[in-house]
Amino acid sequence: MTSHIDFNDRMLSLGLARVAEQAAIASADWIGRGNEKAADQAAVNAMRDQLNKLDIQGTVVIGEGERDEAPMLFIGEEVGNGTGPAVDIALDPLEGTTLTAKDMPNALTVIAMGPRGSMLHAPDVYMDKLAIGPGYKPGVVTLDMSPMDRVNALASAKGCSTDDITVCILERPRHEDMIAEVRRTGAAIRLITDGDVAGVMHCAEPDLTGIDMYMGSGGAPEGVLAAAALKCMGGQIFGRLLFRNDDEKGRAAKAGITNLDRVYTRDDLVTDHVIFAATGVTNGSLVAGIKREVGYLTTETILMRSKTGSVRRMTYRNPTR
Repeated sequence: MTSHIDFNDRMLSLGLARVAEQAAIASADWIGRGNEKAADQAAVNAMRDQLNKLDIQGTVVIGEGERDEAPMLFIGEEVGNGTGPAVDIALDPLEGTTLTAKDMPNALTVIAMGPRGSMLHAPDVYMDKLAIGPGYKPGVVTLDMSPMDRVNALASAKGCSTDDITVCILERPRHEDMIAEVRRTGAAIRLITDGDVAGVMHCAEPDLTGIDMYMGSGGAPEGVLAAAALKCMGGQIFGRLLFRNDDEKGRAAKAGITNLDRVYTRDDLVTDHVIFAATGVTNGSLVAGIKREVGYLTTETILMRSKTGSVRRMTYRNPTR
């Protein structure tokens, strides 16, 4: 048994930023090259290498998949150099592999870290998600509301017309009815093809991104990552796991989840203070993508700590030779 060592988020935060930066830099050569797997593998390799240099006893709780499905950074993999605090790690080495391969906006490298036991071990199933930014009372919107009622409630709380609300939704056939209902309210919709962690994060900075609310179903692991971001930035997120078959219910049982109908709040998904880092791979509303210059790559990283509520944006100019 390892001795208890406090989670020093301040000391670890810059190291976590470097993990995200190096994963982004590793994927740079694959931007617009049409090879999703190569881009993802490059980011995975770099992120794993950098994690193993940190003074942590880390366990990946949100990763690339189960051990038999992911060669690296699988759920349950131990990372770090074996010293320092025991921590949970949630990561997506390249959130938006398709976005990277096609050089489309909002591809990110994303990672969050908290004390051991601080993050829901979400199974690899879908999650129904609803998120809004900071400044609203709890319960303004809920998952039990219809999409139309959510828009109306948020507009009322914001003191504006529904025409002034913009909702971010993942563009999928399963969301066609939701999209139609939201449009009947007069609200605008920003459809995204991939990258719902970034989609949720957009809600936390509506003045910058123009997004007021996120709704729709996507991966449950990404829901935990998004909750970690909102834990730092402020805002509300609600999630309910969705199961298509008994195999997926079995994954939940394996993760220790017994209440299959539970609605998780942000603080259920992430129960303690965390640090969060994301680096832009392609240009987006939150952070700039990788910029190429002769002899240099320049990245922008957003680094956040929930304990202090600090949000730091860092530019890193990295020599390529």
